[in-house]
Amino acid sequence: MKEEMVFKPNPEEKGMRVDLFLFRRISEQKLSISRSTIQRWIREGKVYTKDLVLLKPHYKVKETDEFKVILAEEKKSSSLLPENIPLKIIYEDQDIAVIDKPAGLVVHPGAGISQYTLVNALLYHFKELSCIDPRRPGIVHRLDKDTSGVMVIAKNDTAHRNLAVQFAQHSVKKEYIAIVKGCVEFDEDLLDLPLKRDSHDRERQKVDFSEDARYAKTEYKTLVRNPHASLIKLIPFTGRTHQLRVHLAFIGYPILGDKKYSKDRTFSRLALHAYLLGFIHPKKNKFIEFISDIPKEFLDYFGLKDLKL
Repeated sequence: MKEEMVFKPNPEEKGMRVDLFLFRRISEQKLSISRSTIQRWIREGKVYTKDLVLLKPHYKVKETDEFKVILAEEKKSSSLLPENIPLKIIYEDQDIAVIDKPAGLVVHPGAGISQYTLVNALLYHFKELSCIDPRRPGIVHRLDKDTSGVMVIAKNDTAHRNLAVQFAQHSVKKEYIAIVKGCVEFDEDLLDLPLKRDSHDRERQKVDFSEDARYAKTEYKTLVRNPHASLIKLIPFTGRTHQLRVHLAFIGYPILGDKKYSKDRTFSRLALHAYLLGFIHPKKNKFIEFISDIPKEFLDYFGLKDLKL
């Protein structure tokens, strides 16, 4: 059965992204609906303002808007089964878990994939997970399949909502380590390059300076160089799909092993690692951060035993 809800913005909510605005308002109604689900509803035409369908989750809220949302019941997938997949748990309490995702592991089922994902592993290792998105229990954010490193998992809906807002507001501290092709010229630089989905390949992003491109910003610092490659630290200020990979390929230093944006096959995997993640604990209200050590194969590539950051 369809149910319609109506939301009118307050003056202080002017300029907020509509997906974040609706996520907050719907959460206030004690409904367990994820931001990604709301984004999907927007794209599916289930969100209206002034009788017009909104097609973009990044639409900026106006004071005069009145949003109508058609709520549809989300059915829990019966195909999600626990699997005994080895998982390195960095930290765990009643509200969250922090894990070290290995490269090669897809985060959640989709596009014909229903087994051997991080979600299947989580269902085996944890008794309780958030169910805001029943198709992705516990998942607040994602890493690409071939990216390794630290991730936070929500064990209940309250923690999930809190963390989702932090990610949406870009207040989460994130640092990545990557090996890129070429001897990087600068010790550090700031890449302010907007992104847009590639119209010729919907699975790719590209740097684009048209009006509908999305703001994306990345800082990098060069750690180690040789004539053929460089080890760099990356600090994303936004969290666009494939942001780091596209930014680096655009400036001529693609990530080693990136077959999507450079066709590079000189490394055994995508040489991108989520090194650090910091956030406000959803219950303790204290800032905490976690690291996943630089992979041994990254250090070996440069003949290093260790590297202090």
